[in-house]
Amino acid sequence: MPPKFVRPCIPAARKSVPHGAGWLHEPKLDGYRLQVAKEGRLVRLYSKGGYDWTKRLARLADALTGIPSRSAVIDAEFVFPGASGVPDFGGLRTAFGVGRQDELAVFAFDLMHRDGADLTGLPLSERRKRLERLLVQSDLPCLHLVRCFDDGAALFIAVERHGLEGIVSKRHASPYRSGLSRDWVKTKTAAWREANRERWRMFERPGSK
Repeated sequence: MPPKFVRPCIPAARKSVPHGAGWLHEPKLDGYRLQVAKEGRLVRLYSKGGYDWTKRLARLADALTGIPSRSAVIDAEFVFPGASGVPDFGGLRTAFGVGRQDELAVFAFDLMHRDGADLTGLPLSERRKRLERLLVQSDLPCLHLVRCFDDGAALFIAVERHGLEGIVSKRHASPYRSGLSRDWVKTKTAAWREANRERWRMFERPGSK
């Protein structure tokens, strides 16, 4: 039976970075949201909206069969690393369109299921620990962990300096809830919004990226 899609958690937009000890902060990578669902040797890749992208990303799906777990559902972003290492959305669309999948990278940030266990009710901090352990066991060159940080203000300054999209802040104790959540909030940099003015307007509509 094909692995089932889990409707993703969507961060609410926010103008400023939340503060306090109850938050973890991650860089927001400029790519496409991707759900990796593995069952035995079968991997399915789903878009944020639940569309099956496995055939479109067949080589990437084949590579991800090497995830060291009998079954898993992973929340991730796939990106095209530019020459400077900063995700390049234009390059991603080109690589995706012409099948240059060997140049794509998958950055994982949450683990909803593993080996038959539903992890969505666990706190984010515990899911992150299990995801890190899974990726430490993995030697797949295309699969990486999105790092998280305690100091959101400092991270926001750093991502703005490097031209990244922004950050996503998440409550330590939050379970994984499908749909829009205020336990996950996204803050985008002014520089990225200005550079991507037209695209940003499109993506900021309800239910967008």
